Amino acid sequence: MADCRHALAIGLDVSGSVDQVEYRQQLDGLAYALTRPDVMAVLAPLGGRQTEIMVYEWAAQQDIRVLTEWRAITSEHDLTHIADDLRATARTLSSPETALGEALDYGLAELSTRRCDRLTLDLSADGPSNEGPRPRDIYKRYPYVDATVNGLAVVSPENGAVRDGDLLAYFRAEVLNGPNAFVEQAQGYDGYARAMQRKLLREMRALEVAARQ
Repeated sequence: MADCRHALAIGLDVSGSVDQVEYRQQLDGLAYALTRPDVMAVLAPLGGRQTEIMVYEWAAQQDIRVLTEWRAITSEHDLTHIADDLRATARTLSSPETALGEALDYGLAELSTRRCDRLTLDLSADGPSNEGPRPRDIYKRYPYVDATVNGLAVVSPENGAVRDGDLLAYFRAEVLNGPNAFVEQAQGYDGYARAMQRKLLREMRALEVAARQ
């Protein structure tokens, strides 16, 4: 059995629809979620076996940037370190396009390098893909990667072309993959931190249940 019980890659949308305030709300919101006591508890090693986490941001294909390299979570200190890195990250210039397929491709490629019992990719977005390959077609490139892909849809009246349940439906049709895959909803970037906290708890608690079966 592998020492790694779970590899979790987290991809954050930094396309043109995300302004500077929302960028900070997203990174700081993830930092907040990772350091909540309940999240720290479910990410802690279980039976000596660890979770590994990496974080990247994406817009168009050329804008993918790793914010936190793969890190094994051996204690609360590791989560605090990731959170500190996220809070200290400054935004760089990126394209306005939303290449969700490319973001999915990158996350699956990263997960393919991990030797863990379970693989999960979390993708956040506030709109559908408008550049590059269709997200659903990306799975054809990775028939050997048994990964669950979950989503965090940031929904607000300012989304423009995508409102109400449209973005949730898009995630379900194009992005989600694997047994019990789900999309969490944030009401604007103001609600991102709490939505991410809910999503991480749901993912890890489902993992614990599966491990006991």
